[in-house]
Amino acid sequence: MRSLRANRLSLRPVPRFLSTASTAKTAALSSVLIANRGEIAIRINRTAERMGIKATTVYTDVDANSWHANSGFQSLGLGPANGYLDGEKIIALAKKHGIQALHPGYGFLSENYKFAERCEEEGIVFVGPPATAMADMGNKARSKEIMNAANVPCVPGYHGAEQGEEQLLAYAKDITFPVLLKSVRGGGGKGMRIVLKEDEFMTQLKSARAEAKASFGEGGEVMLVEKYIVRPRHVEVQVFADKYGNTVALGERDCSVQRRHQKVLEESPAPDLDDVTRKDLWDKARKAAEAVGYVGAGTVEFILDKDSGKFYFMEMNTRLQVEHPVTEMVTGLDLVEWQFRIAAGEKLPLSQAEVEEQMNQRGAAIEARIYAENPEKGFMPDSGKLIHAVLLDSAKADQDIRLDWGFGSGSVVSEAYDGMIAKLIVRGDDRETAIAKLATALRAFEIVGLSTNVEFLKRLCASEAFIAGDVETGFIDKWREELFKPRHISNETFAQAALGVLSNQLQQAAGSSSPHGQSLGFGNTNSTSERKLAFKVLDGYSEKEGEVVEAFVSQTGHNLYNVTISRKGEEPELFSNVISEPTIEDAVTKLNSRFPGERINSTVVPQENGTETKLAIFQHGVKTDLALLPPSWYEKALGLKEVTASVAAPMPCKILKNEVEEGQTVKKGTPLVVIESMKMETVIRSPQDGVIKKLAHKEGDICKAGTILVLFEEEPSTEESS
Repeated sequence: MRSLRANRLSLRPVPRFLSTASTAKTAALSSVLIANRGEIAIRINRTAERMGIKATTVYTDVDANSWHANSGFQSLGLGPANGYLDGEKIIALAKKHGIQALHPGYGFLSENYKFAERCEEEGIVFVGPPATAMADMGNKARSKEIMNAANVPCVPGYHGAEQGEEQLLAYAKDITFPVLLKSVRGGGGKGMRIVLKEDEFMTQLKSARAEAKASFGEGGEVMLVEKYIVRPRHVEVQVFADKYGNTVALGERDCSVQRRHQKVLEESPAPDLDDVTRKDLWDKARKAAEAVGYVGAGTVEFILDKDSGKFYFMEMNTRLQVEHPVTEMVTGLDLVEWQFRIAAGEKLPLSQAEVEEQMNQRGAAIEARIYAENPEKGFMPDSGKLIHAVLLDSAKADQDIRLDWGFGSGSVVSEAYDGMIAKLIVRGDDRETAIAKLATALRAFEIVGLSTNVEFLKRLCASEAFIAGDVETGFIDKWREELFKPRHISNETFAQAALGVLSNQLQQAAGSSSPHGQSLGFGNTNSTSERKLAFKVLDGYSEKEGEVVEAFVSQTGHNLYNVTISRKGEEPELFSNVISEPTIEDAVTKLNSRFPGERINSTVVPQENGTETKLAIFQHGVKTDLALLPPSWYEKALGLKEVTASVAAPMPCKILKNEVEEGQTVKKGTPLVVIESMKMETVIRSPQDGVIKKLAHKEGDICKAGTILVLFEEEPSTEESS
């Protein structure tokens, strides 16, 4: 029996307009196993249920308590964390339970042609393309040969078998720098490196190969060398083909806004693209699919040179991609339903002309990927428990706002898998309206417990360059100064933080029998007693990260307060007679406060982290991260000052390499340790000048988040040095 939560989750994000042609008959499939996890499994299950197909989900030990493990007709365990890659076990489960078809989701096994072959051998319908097409398009070198033969333009490069380091360097010189290195089995930006100069080539090649092998296994280290387009756009075309030779292009998506070669925003139609080029892209994408006898959903990806206007085939993803909801929004179709129908042997529900007619009526759509990562620190991945997660409850009220998600309050985002928490997709009658609606929807998000890219996405929506459609894959680096511009944190934010903390503390002191929303006070309202709190700014977007701000709060009446904010170098600001009404539930405080001349609603969420209490304040659609500082004597007694003279693991990780030695003098920015998390390499750099006292871990060690990696020598005190 599925829980009420799982039922709500599977129903609430379904856009009412998603449908297929009225002439389509009911698919013949009766049961399906979904071989993927998270929002992917939930999204596929949603369509299966609507079509009357019994869906079975699977989960690993890591995901045993996840939402997707609590959805579907039934849910089966796979064991260890790598269970989603265990094709034989998944096939055995399907046979044991009499399941007719298998949907591989968007990743993991979805592009593994050997897995598709095994399904065919065992008489299980594989909801995807033929194994032969997957094999041809899954190998980037082979796919280039096929595309060249089909007169689909390709980027100049070397795609051959000679893989010696010096041989690849020679080909790179022939192509001329800059060049792009990528694995023949690549995807998601893994094993991909831009090499600007010859003297960087060997270092980047080793790094790309190591990452690709870790991500794709044996054979992943085989590399392609291609000319790097300096100002490229990433434009891809969604194609569908049936078993009767019919192929359609369901429009294009622009995925140019990226970090670490991975997509951040996707939109359709692509901005600033003339109709001749647009139709040519669709035509070439259909030719690409037809050249390999394609069946089902696929995405043909192109690089578009902004300087010349020419486009080149990059690769074909032989699956339905994460960004497919963008296409669904601008076509009004359910693409998973199309997958099921084509797998059941039906013809395509619509012709190319009918698809284009629908697209002409549906405006523009944008998808934002909500990731567990820290953009202001190089988009470093994060993981951990979601202490508080409010992800747009209002989505169910607007068919033009869609939320696909598989996590919520209490869920754990594991370092073992990709860090995507959710996808937010909006539609508008035009691109400007879609961007405005996306920004409005993002302001409703409240996520606490790990770092996310939500605040960064809000900044993207406000970027004049993005609004103008001036996009390219280097967009974030090009506009970095604007996108990461420091912001001022208002004194009202600190005042609300203080009122929220005190309200929470007093509610706890009153005991669990206190009703939510009761009046809270310091005791005798005629007393002149004052509470003092000190906050440290943790917010990476703040103009003064690390700033310490003091708040002095006194109660003058029922829900009536005077709050003084003191900041270094500024005159203290007094807010007199602030009326503040708190509502507290599960330690989350919602404040409705009336300041002189302004009413402010805030949410204050505490997060205990050992000896430190972090606070997230959501106010005016912006999140601010603070730390509630303990008294100075407490810090000294616990030896916290020594801990600050160190570098800790920012996330659960594996130590790949120590770049320094004990006793070495380093400058701020010097590489200290190379770590791996979520199959991505990250270089940890020194936050200060200093001398290395101790390297806490050796290569190969597994570390938890917060584990000390490097300890610095303490600087001598003034008394010692004098």
